[in-house]
Amino acid sequence: MTEGAKNGASRPVRVAVQLRQEVARLIGRELADPRLEGLVVASAWLSADLRLAKVYFRIATTSEGAELDARRKEAEKALERASGRLRKAVTARLGLRVAPELRFVYDEGQDARDRIDQLLDEVKRESKSDDTE
Repeated sequence: MTEGAKNGASRPVRVAVQLRQEVARLIGRELADPRLEGLVVASAWLSADLRLAKVYFRIATTSEGAELDARRKEAEKALERASGRLRKAVTARLGLRVAPELRFVYDEGQDARDRIDQLLDEVKRESKSDDTE
């Protein structure tokens, strides 16, 4: 593989890192939408041609179940509404020739990890209580 091919393959990864940072900064500082409160931009993925970006987010909250689902849906609506503005700002700030389409995806992986941690804690507590009996 030539040096140019290696750099070309890693460019979407490098730009995705910058895109994640920029979207997080814009949401935190320039969007005054209360529906985005507690929103964390977890990661971003960019297609090889830089035309499509998936921005993975989660909500930093103690909410669970229906309340978390409601907050997530409200955040998705707010992100959809702001996507054009974010797309334009990200394109300008990163110096991209083509404005990538921004698709916002809720990062359910963190919720799964949190649930696994919770279950492991319960098992540890049960194990300790069995040992003391």
